[in-house]
Amino acid sequence: MAQSFSEFKKLVDAEDYFKFFELEYDQQVVHVNRLHILQKFSKFIEEIDKNNSELKDSELLGKYREALENAYQLFIESTPQEQKLFKVFHQKPKNVVKLTEIDSD
Repeated sequence: MAQSFSEFKKLVDAEDYFKFFELEYDQQVVHVNRLHILQKFSKFIEEIDKNNSELKDSELLGKYREALENAYQLFIESTPQEQKLFKVFHQKPKNVVKLTEIDSD
């Protein structure tokens, strides 16, 4: 992996990250889960950056590669609903009455 950190910073698309890190991926999985994969990848990167400030760029890129692999793997093994990355999955529906809330007086 002879890529540079500055090249990494220019990447935008999920497919570009996979190509950059020379990782195999299923296009259908990425197509369906792209935002979720990128969101989880971003969270992993934040954690890596926070805990590894002493690492060289090449070492960081190695950790980022692992992070992308892990983010991708999550959405092969589970669903976006199970991961609940986005705010919408944490919101309670409005104007809904659950059966458990109905009193049978």
